[in-house]
Amino acid sequence: MRALSVAAPIVDLRVTPQGHALVDVADGAPAALARVAEEFAQSTANGLLFLVGEALKVDVPVGLSFARDFARRYITRLCQTAGAEVQAIDPPGPEDLAFVAMAAPPIVGAEYLSADVLGAWWRDVDALARGRIAHEADGLNGFLESLHPSWHAVGRVTFHLAENKRDPELPFAFLATYTVGIAANGKPQHVPLSRALQQYSDAKDKPALLKLLQPVSNATVASAWAKTLVESGQVYRPLAWEPKQAYQFLSNVPALESSGLTVRVPDWWQKRQASRPMVSVKVGSKPKNTLGIDALLDFNVQVTLGDHSLTQEELDQLLNATDHLIQIRGQWVEIDNDRLAQALQHWRKIEQTAEDGISFVEGMRLLSGMPRQVDEAKDTPIDHDWVGIKPGEWLGETLKQLREPSESPAPSTLHATLRPYQAKGVQWLRFMTQLQLGACLADDMGLGKTVQVIALLLHLRVSHDPARPVPGDQRASLLVVPASLIPNWRAELARFAPSLSAFVAHSSEADVNDPKLADQFDRHDLVITTYTMLARLDALREHQWRLVVLDEAQAIKNAGARQSKAAKQIKADMRVALSGTPIENRLSDLWSLFDFLNPGLLGSAKAFAGYAKKANENDSRDRYVALRRLVQPYILRRMKTDRSIIADLPDKTEMKSFCTLSKQQAKIYQQAVDRMTRELDEMSEGIQRRGLVLAYLMRFKQICNHPAQFLGDGDFDAQLSGKFGRLGEICEELAERQQRVLVFTQFREMTDPIAAYLATVFRRPGLVLHGSTAIKQRKTMVEQFQRDDGPPFFVLSIKAGGTGLNLTAAANVIHFDRWWNPAVENQATDRAFRIGQKQNVLVHKFICKGTVEERIDALIEEKVGLSTDILGGEHGAEKLLTEMNDRDLLNFVSLDLRRATDA
Repeated sequence: MRALSVAAPIVDLRVTPQGHALVDVADGAPAALARVAEEFAQSTANGLLFLVGEALKVDVPVGLSFARDFARRYITRLCQTAGAEVQAIDPPGPEDLAFVAMAAPPIVGAEYLSADVLGAWWRDVDALARGRIAHEADGLNGFLESLHPSWHAVGRVTFHLAENKRDPELPFAFLATYTVGIAANGKPQHVPLSRALQQYSDAKDKPALLKLLQPVSNATVASAWAKTLVESGQVYRPLAWEPKQAYQFLSNVPALESSGLTVRVPDWWQKRQASRPMVSVKVGSKPKNTLGIDALLDFNVQVTLGDHSLTQEELDQLLNATDHLIQIRGQWVEIDNDRLAQALQHWRKIEQTAEDGISFVEGMRLLSGMPRQVDEAKDTPIDHDWVGIKPGEWLGETLKQLREPSESPAPSTLHATLRPYQAKGVQWLRFMTQLQLGACLADDMGLGKTVQVIALLLHLRVSHDPARPVPGDQRASLLVVPASLIPNWRAELARFAPSLSAFVAHSSEADVNDPKLADQFDRHDLVITTYTMLARLDALREHQWRLVVLDEAQAIKNAGARQSKAAKQIKADMRVALSGTPIENRLSDLWSLFDFLNPGLLGSAKAFAGYAKKANENDSRDRYVALRRLVQPYILRRMKTDRSIIADLPDKTEMKSFCTLSKQQAKIYQQAVDRMTRELDEMSEGIQRRGLVLAYLMRFKQICNHPAQFLGDGDFDAQLSGKFGRLGEICEELAERQQRVLVFTQFREMTDPIAAYLATVFRRPGLVLHGSTAIKQRKTMVEQFQRDDGPPFFVLSIKAGGTGLNLTAAANVIHFDRWWNPAVENQATDRAFRIGQKQNVLVHKFICKGTVEERIDALIEEKVGLSTDILGGEHGAEKLLTEMNDRDLLNFVSLDLRRATDA
């Protein structure tokens, strides 16, 4: 999606987990956009029809453009029903709708778009449209005119082309008709267009004739061919045509339809893409035991018509044809012999130079629609009109198993019952690792990625059991995790797979300076280490592992980071990444992940950056389709909100809790703005200015939390902070209902003051976890909180406690201050919203009104990224503000005193 300016008021289209479309618009948005939001708030169907009918005088974001284009598909079909009572219009087929969903731009909630969702949109729009038509005095025409004058449904003129098999010299016939009524069978009655000149011969009927012929007049503007046909008067006569003349008509069909004409052509033209002579390229017909990124795939080139290969004689006939329509094997086909010959020459040259096959990377790019080289400037674009690239029989079946994994029986040594989706996940991981392809298990937080990996490890152990040994392969697997998750993994291994032997290569449990450390590795099934240890210890990177698993794999999204480079140096036969957020805000994040999983698949960093730049600048609907097809086989993503995946997880409700500032907070905040103004006036551009802006943004956050955090005087009186007041209001009610709560803050120094205050509210102490909490204590804290008689609250720093903890005893989550990255906040919320949660989860996000917090919240809503994870990185929003000029920046952080202090 293109970037919006900071001041843009638009929050683009978003799709809810239930498949509804919504549009949010901030204060000050143009009236037209406000109307869009109102219509979508009523229903998706209302919004879609409004987009079709309203010519918005504003810059429409790509999400709204996608919605408008989808609705236009329906209206175009509706126009073709004119002249008869409008019946229900069936949506396009599932394959067509699936492609539309895949071609959607990266809008929030794009993962919820599917053929079923779009089919529901279509049926809702159809029901709404037909209801409005029924109340229009002029029926369908009145309804279409009420949408917008661009829908020229003023007459139902139809251009027909049919085969004339009785005349080999003139094998096609043309006739223009119009609809005069409805036959007894309910079908429209067509009569030759020439009769219209007779029917409307009276001068008083001239307006009706002009209305009827308006689409024909429009066509003369859109098509030079149509202009000649009309000016010569031939449009009013039946015509017999040669193939050349028929092809001219067929080539102008899009212009005719866009002018409001209905066009009827032979079925084979509608299906010409399937029946057109094609250079057919097949990749991967021969079976292989493993694939792997370095595998070679067989490569075959033929010219086919449908499912049949053409003989050399038939091919010569095509290449020597002088018309664009010729008959071959008893059917008419479209041919462009120059383009067909060029394509055939290009692919046969590749076939000759690839005697041993093409690389797996090249084959997968071709199948996805990506160029063989990611940098399109270095490759010949694929002529998809005349080239069809398909997987061979074996590769096609392999890819199907990747897309639709079956359930795998759990290992007998697994002490758990897998849910059906988990069993499928295990089978998918097994299949991927057997093929030696890198796999990203991207299930939502709380869906059990850990137990699926443990089941995979048990399968690997069984397959190499001493009773059925594989000579020379008794190697360990490596698990890389954030340090805070070591206790979780140890506990889960002990719970689900006590037969697996694990060794922790971390300074908290082993002598990492031991020169014989590596001798320990293969004595165990699994070695657990951290990203920090991985970068420090050569032995971990130099050892040859059977399988490497990266947990919280978003840790390597920055390709230039030390820990990312270290992870990519690991030597392993099989690679798995676990991440609930495989893509955050930048395509470079995706590249870095795949540079670990399947190096080379997305090309070099430089080449991929060039590709990404072109894709972002391209406004076509299918700009991301090829990339999605390329990476789709290696990512398994299941959502908690998908009831077909898990039906027993309660709902999650998120709400913004707006807080006022105390008088002292407002005073200190304004003083900080004044100081920032003076210092900006005295400072030049560059790194010093950026540092100054980031420092002040942190100060504003501290002031909004509590004056004592900014002043450092230790006086955390609750009455001095609007957030403490709001926290007390919420938690007093929770205390009365005996409900528990998680409170997240990004500041270590705020955890104890918040906990001390909450202890007075709940009249019981709670728990506090931050970066200084010992790893071994964390497991004890979690167990204590999860008990039925556990503490009423748990205060956590979001960096230390935002991942890896199961805290389902709480049904309430409070984000005391915002991390300004929804991906991080969602991960923290998922400490409560995960499997095992029996209650609906309520999430409060604290925002101080009239301050930079409120404006950055609006900015996050506006900045729709490549997924629901916005403004990636710890300081994404802050860094964006450093790029503003002084005036915009000061307006952004200024204090709106009325809003900030109005209770």
